[in-house]
Amino acid sequence: MKTRHVFLLFALAAALPAAHAQTGRWPDKPVRVVVPFAAGGSTDIIARVLAARLSQEFGQQFIIDNRAGAGGSIGTDIVVRANPDGYTIIIVATSYATNAALYKLAYDPIKDIAPVAMLHKGPFVLAVSNSVPANSVKDFIELARAKPRGITYGSSGIGGATHLATELFSQMTKTEMIHVPYKGDAPAVADLLGAQIQCIFSSVPALIQHLKSGRVRGLAVTTEKRFPELPDLPAVAETVPGYEHTSWNGMWGPAGMPREIIQRLNQSLGRILKQPETLERLRADGREPAHSTPEEFSRVIANEIGKWQKVVRVGNIKVQ
Repeated sequence: MKTRHVFLLFALAAALPAAHAQTGRWPDKPVRVVVPFAAGGSTDIIARVLAARLSQEFGQQFIIDNRAGAGGSIGTDIVVRANPDGYTIIIVATSYATNAALYKLAYDPIKDIAPVAMLHKGPFVLAVSNSVPANSVKDFIELARAKPRGITYGSSGIGGATHLATELFSQMTKTEMIHVPYKGDAPAVADLLGAQIQCIFSSVPALIQHLKSGRVRGLAVTTEKRFPELPDLPAVAETVPGYEHTSWNGMWGPAGMPREIIQRLNQSLGRILKQPETLERLRADGREPAHSTPEEFSRVIANEIGKWQKVVRVGNIKVQ
């Protein structure tokens, strides 16, 4: 019996270094950072900034792997199915939650992931053509109610962030407008400038130069409170209590990723997001740091999915 106890103690002692090696020496090889969108987009740009800083922090390369397609679902599916050893992670955007509301997915968007952190967020801007006689959100709502289906709004496409932002606004204000979907923000904004459409909810980078030049009129931002980079614009929520729609990015890995790795990544991201160079890059893209704990990010994802599921159901939104 004594011999057996000695053997068990020896086996446990031998197993401890092996278990520690899974996380204690992490990373001892390059880490793949999947970006589920094409190179050059806002998520890709921010991901590359963060990957470069993480490479410095950990002394190993964090390599961007762009896997675009299906609104981000292709890249997401790759990471969900990856080995949860900390060597495959992903940076997702708002579309992660909206996809869960719009599509039947091959994975559970809450149970099949290991959240690491919310990274940053920023507003969309409610902007109108200069031909629209409205100088405030209140004016705009009154105009839309007085002319049901008399106002046209553009979006980046059916089910896209700008479409859902407007649909949420319409549902909360009991207004009805005509949706004109485009293939991206740029052509929609171009038609707003030409007064071919009357309004749009679009990103800060897509609108900022036109707002500053006075070619379109900004009425409000969609964050819960006013946005520091656009201090003169009120929040929609000041007129429509409870309205919020933010553009955000966050990081997660496959379910089962070791807690120690999650914590190390989270702590490093917290430091990186405070660095002046990172802040400058984020603010140039209309974003502010929004670092969170893994648990807080998990709650954000669940709440966002629930919100957009309701909007999609009430609006009877269907995508092909």
